[in-house]
Amino acid sequence: MHGRPPPPDLVIRPETENDDDAVEAIYRVAFGPGRYSRTAYRLREGIAHDPRVSFVADRSGLVIGAIRQTAVMVGGRPAYLLGPLAVAETAAKQGIGRTLLTRSIEAAAATMADALVLVGDPAFYAPSGFEQVWDEIVMPGPVERHRLMQRPMRGRVHGRLLADPWPEVAPEPLAPREAPAAT
Repeated sequence: MHGRPPPPDLVIRPETENDDDAVEAIYRVAFGPGRYSRTAYRLREGIAHDPRVSFVADRSGLVIGAIRQTAVMVGGRPAYLLGPLAVAETAAKQGIGRTLLTRSIEAAAATMADALVLVGDPAFYAPSGFEQVWDEIVMPGPVERHRLMQRPMRGRVHGRLLADPWPEVAPEPLAPREAPAAT
């Protein structure tokens, strides 16, 4: 992990439905009403974020930060659109955002995602393995190209980003058990 260690009383846990109002309040303050016109927000409309890779920062039962990831396809390959990531103003600059990001990346590594894609601040995301991609990924709307980044997980993705959730790979079927020998 890069930067400041998180506060010792911080708990990073999976986001639940009960956290939705608190998370939306943090996003409302952090990104304002104009967030809904941004391409990344528009892509997420109608697609639920993946709870396996979406987390909240909890301090004494109070949600003070959140990160979400939404399954998308990039050039026909499974990826996550990472974000939004936000921390309450009263908890800023304490390493909480970086801790949420690290936990979300770790969780994504256990999925079939080839890469994580985001539109964000290169100075914040580059230390966590994100690289600017400029024109390698085509978003279906306006985006500040220098803020378009990806973190390869299984390989780099390129091509058109589509708001199409991807199916998980079905687990291998169990081998049939042998019947016990008759006695």
